[in-house]
Amino acid sequence: MEATGTDEVEKIKSKFMSAWHNVKYSWVLKTKTYFSRNSPVFLLGKCYHFKTDEPTEQSPNGSNYDVTEEEVSRNVEEFRKDFISRIWLTYREEFPQIKGSVLTTDCGWGCTLRTGQMLLAQGLILHFLGRDWTWPDALVNENPESESWTSHTVKKLTASFEASLIGEKEFKNQSIPPRQIRKRDWGKRESRDEHYHRKIVSWFGDSPLANFGLHRLIEYGNKSGKMAGDWYGPAVVAHLLRKAVEEAKDPELQGITVYVAQDCTVYKSDVVEMQCSLKDSEKPGAKSVIILIPVRLGGERTNMEYLEFVKGILSLEYCIGIVGGRPKQSYYFAGFQDDSLIYMDPHYCQSFVDVSIKNFPLESFHCPSPKKMSFKKMDPSCTIGLYCPNVQGFERASEEITKILKASSKEKYPLFTFVNGHSKDYDFMMSPVQEEKALFSEDENKKLKRFSTEDFVVL
Repeated sequence: MEATGTDEVEKIKSKFMSAWHNVKYSWVLKTKTYFSRNSPVFLLGKCYHFKTDEPTEQSPNGSNYDVTEEEVSRNVEEFRKDFISRIWLTYREEFPQIKGSVLTTDCGWGCTLRTGQMLLAQGLILHFLGRDWTWPDALVNENPESESWTSHTVKKLTASFEASLIGEKEFKNQSIPPRQIRKRDWGKRESRDEHYHRKIVSWFGDSPLANFGLHRLIEYGNKSGKMAGDWYGPAVVAHLLRKAVEEAKDPELQGITVYVAQDCTVYKSDVVEMQCSLKDSEKPGAKSVIILIPVRLGGERTNMEYLEFVKGILSLEYCIGIVGGRPKQSYYFAGFQDDSLIYMDPHYCQSFVDVSIKNFPLESFHCPSPKKMSFKKMDPSCTIGLYCPNVQGFERASEEITKILKASSKEKYPLFTFVNGHSKDYDFMMSPVQEEKALFSEDENKKLKRFSTEDFVVL
């Protein structure tokens, strides 16, 4: 009886916190973000120019040319469409209860898990759809008739708050009402893209069965001492994502793997070995790899010396973003303009969407507006993500990034390094990996515990 009473108190507390965070963060998307016309905007390797008053680019033959007002308008639209097409994963409420807890929301604690999901989602988009893919209905999201779907959520807040206090569940499992999407004749390519778009989103659904959903990540975190409701840092999330991809049973995910750098070092032979594994493929080099590199951009505060490096990384088309943020908040960084980073914010509580139903609404998985933040406000703890489609792609990436590291670093030691050989060739104290029953090896658990104490606290 006492336990039941405690559970009820926790449920009421959880609902109250969900309602509070809804109110706290719901206005974020209503504020406007301003971009300068005088500087290019970079988004995951794509460059957009909004300038018209003087020559801004040089053509391949060496002559300068002006960007006309019409071209600027087209560039702005292309940038908006490109940004909105990225998959946005935020706090959710009223999803199936997380095993071992009474939580049905991740409001207030799951932001780094969400930004990690966004980074992995971008890697999967590159893998299945390519960097040039954009969602055909991206700009339809901002139809004036719908007042942007955020207004629906804002109007819902008062009812959500009141229902949380009295324990009602009248809007449980409500999702944003689907728009009437215009009918179109789908071609073979468009149908394939739509299939993978929905497939990728469904892998991040908030249910125990979703390969990369919150429930699954928390389940893996439990094996290393993390619980639902705990704070997760960027480095810990990198290891959880690696394990989630490794354990995924979906046949379509067998052609991709995840490598997490050890102590700011990418061991090239380890990566190539993963890509050339014959375990799940018939030919060497069949696997693509997502490389996650946990780093610190300074001590207690971010060192401005690393700005050019971060900009260089985000200028690469095979960069899948950075999991970072500011102290106590995690963001998914996807681009920059001048000294400001462009990001997507997970601190926005939305209703649970059942991604198992046919034609589930996609609107709430795409952010309608980019946000900007000064680089100097960034927390030094972060995880950098890269996607390499094959061994040749990895070799090219290691060469290009090594040049960026050398060019941008004024320190004696680079932020991280690519070295030849295997990690076992350098780590003489490493114990054999035994994962027959445990999810993480002893060595991995030590690293996770160390990262847990070093990473910033997120809310």
